[in-house]
Amino acid sequence: VRVAVVGVGLMGNKIARRLASQGAHVSAWNRSADKTASLPEAGISVAGSVAAAATASDVLLLTLSDAATIRETILCDAVRPLLKGKTVLQMGTIGPKESAALAADILAAGGSYVEAPVLGSQPEAEKGTLLVMVGAEADPREPGSPHHDTVWPLLRALGQESNIHFIGPVGTGAAVKLALNQLIASLTVGFSTSLGLVQRSGADVDKFMSILRASALYAPTYDKKLQKMLDRDYGAANFPTKHLLKDVRLFEMEAAAAGLDTRLLAALKGVVQDTVDRGLANTDYSAVFDAVAHPGEQQATKPQQ
Repeated sequence: VRVAVVGVGLMGNKIARRLASQGAHVSAWNRSADKTASLPEAGISVAGSVAAAATASDVLLLTLSDAATIRETILCDAVRPLLKGKTVLQMGTIGPKESAALAADILAAGGSYVEAPVLGSQPEAEKGTLLVMVGAEADPREPGSPHHDTVWPLLRALGQESNIHFIGPVGTGAAVKLALNQLIASLTVGFSTSLGLVQRSGADVDKFMSILRASALYAPTYDKKLQKMLDRDYGAANFPTKHLLKDVRLFEMEAAAAGLDTRLLAALKGVVQDTVDRGLANTDYSAVFDAVAHPGEQQATKPQQ
């Protein structure tokens, strides 16, 4: 299978490398050329344009930031005609309605479309242990599926077979992924709030954590983010705060359209926005602790875009 990875940022880079290591014929394109400079060392060819990437591939694997960027990149006049006979494998986090609209436009251009957003970060992409949520007209693992020979080998390289879940038609995979990312925000903000109160009260954080770990309330993400919060050193991001903000906004819109109460989502969005406004857009999303536990402080640096 010839696959072109379009968008080789934090995750796209690791996905491209993983696929190449598993024997796929991989090319890559990125808007900023510095992100592709080291890829030839991994046996990955660098395309000079999206059109060139599309021409030289059977599958366009998208790891772009949002639906608007996807449309600008592959549904422009230069690329749209090249989608005929190609499969677009969309692996970013976008809304279900956005995904369905993309599928319709790609189908109209003569291509086919599979959504397969993932849960996991760079280490899981490197090891091929991502959790994958598939939305398509048929389960690609089934031999009769139109995507069995093209998409299925790629998904198997990125996630263990038991971790590749066929959810249903296009849009359902996107909805499940968005629902999981909402939990990233709510769990992290909730833990930040509890940790902040424990600190302010003078109670022992270690004792709080021991009790929490022994309870049904515990989630492993708490320990993964605890030291970053205690040190207020959020470090380089596997999943940056600005992307969490994008996903919370998107979930709020989808929830409102589905008739759900969005008051809590509005509060979550406010906390994550405050974090970005402190100049912490590109840090790990555990930085929401700063906005929750230190709300009166002035932002440390100029906000990042």
